[in-house]
Amino acid sequence: MTKQYDVAVIGAGAAGMMCAAVAGQRGKSVVLIDHAGKLAEKIRISGGGRCNFTNLGATPANFLSQNPHFCKSALSRYTPQDFLSLIKRYRIGYHEKHKGQLFCDSSSEDIIDMLKSECELGHVTWRMPCAVDAVGKEGELFRLDTDSGAVLARQLVIATGGLSIPKIGATDFAYRIARQFDLDVIAPRPGLVPLTFDGAGWQAFAELSGIALEVEVETGVKKQKGYFLEDLLFTHRGLSGPAILQISSYWQEGAPLVLNLLPQIDVAETLIEGKSTLKKNLGNLLAQWLPTRLADGLLKANGFDGAARIADMQDKQLRALGQALNGWSIKPAGSEGYRKAEVTLGGVNTKELSQQSMMANKVPGLHFIGEAVDVTGWLGGYNFQWAWASGVAAGNALN
Repeated sequence: MTKQYDVAVIGAGAAGMMCAAVAGQRGKSVVLIDHAGKLAEKIRISGGGRCNFTNLGATPANFLSQNPHFCKSALSRYTPQDFLSLIKRYRIGYHEKHKGQLFCDSSSEDIIDMLKSECELGHVTWRMPCAVDAVGKEGELFRLDTDSGAVLARQLVIATGGLSIPKIGATDFAYRIARQFDLDVIAPRPGLVPLTFDGAGWQAFAELSGIALEVEVETGVKKQKGYFLEDLLFTHRGLSGPAILQISSYWQEGAPLVLNLLPQIDVAETLIEGKSTLKKNLGNLLAQWLPTRLADGLLKANGFDGAARIADMQDKQLRALGQALNGWSIKPAGSEGYRKAEVTLGGVNTKELSQQSMMANKVPGLHFIGEAVDVTGWLGGYNFQWAWASGVAAGNALN
């Protein structure tokens, strides 16, 4: 039996549930469809199970897109404070962990339960698990052929996300629908993802696995340049931690990363000026600034003798050491891919969409929100804020 609604939302994640709730509470008849058997798994696993649900400092500057101005409208109309008001209404405990990142005190389930309740307030109809086999037009209506019967809707919202973490159900559904309706898609690629290095070249550093420290990391040039001061983690296969996850979204294949392992110290200048007073050898001095295992590993990898006395070294050698520590240039071989990526870069080209309503300019009634769109946030709650903001923008525009 075919059922008709004002709005069909495909994808019951952060953006989809927010959009459905807003539209439903505005009096629209809404059906929310998802192929997964478990609701909002990406919310559930985020933030170590406590959901980093927004960032107090979220601004358009924290997002990547081929059209960086696109996100301004939605983000300005639904801010972190707006989402906090919703959190407080449900009396969900939260805390700030680091650099404006807000987490639930208890569990990500609190956010999922809140969004479910908001959908219930809007009398949203659920179809889950429910696979959508085909999307088409039937006159002015969208027709969805699903494994639980056909659905007709005047407005269709695609909120199925990107390709990240396929084990919890990520698919390319949004891109297929966009292309079906002749909308341009910016080529997707993994974002916020650990980077890997060639086996032989990385061998000298593999034994440093487990070491973490705060570093400066940068890559790219001009408008494509990314820079972060964050924690770095050495792994057996390469580099990870917030510093690498952040810079990975800016990294282009074949380009180097530049790492400053001692951002607070100009190593060359300090060593050259201290030659007459520093009585220690290189290894002992660096162990005051860096974890001993890292200091030893870096000296060895760069051909320095840790037992050498600083006073006996040439200025040229000390400058080379300074460059190795303050400006370590290293070229990744690739990334850990969608399996480990927290988000997907790229997506539906924002030039195809209205920044006010998230509707496709040439397909009236068809909307794309959340991660399906070419808007990607930094690590730290920004992508959830985009999900809420774009979901609200579409939810308020559905007529």
